[in-house]
Amino acid sequence: MQVYGALYSGTIYGCRVRMRQIFGGLLTLAISSCQQESAPKGPDVVLRSFVNTMRQVHGSKESADSAYEMMWEPARENLQERARRASALSGRKLSPGEMIVPSWFALYLVPESTDVRIDGEWAEVKILGTDGASTVARCKLEEGGWKVALELPSLSAIRQRDEPD
Repeated sequence: MQVYGALYSGTIYGCRVRMRQIFGGLLTLAISSCQQESAPKGPDVVLRSFVNTMRQVHGSKESADSAYEMMWEPARENLQERARRASALSGRKLSPGEMIVPSWFALYLVPESTDVRIDGEWAEVKILGTDGASTVARCKLEEGGWKVALELPSLSAIRQRDEPD
């Protein structure tokens, strides 16, 4: 009886200690993930994330949708209209992310470092390549976060046929 009592109380105590460890770990994880989400990303971080996502767009709907969310409002509106037109022609619903044509986006330098200049809700991110080449990209502060100001080709007007009288 004494041995059974010792095993039983040891097991309960061990479970309590283990549950406290698990709960403490989960609480730490939850707090750290909340802090990471609430910290705003700078325009250079958003741009690097956009470049990495665009490298994966080929055939990946998830990557295309993610890249779409990183774009500023005029680019998203452009892609929404393209998706609406393509859906009407194809007979199936297409997402705006599926309208991203990877050939529009050609990475001609490998980013090594960035230099950021912020002016109000606009930012210029100078990207310096490993070979000394550089380029400048713009970002705009929208919806509490930085978005890549990617200029997309404008849409042509929808032509309508003249109806014979």
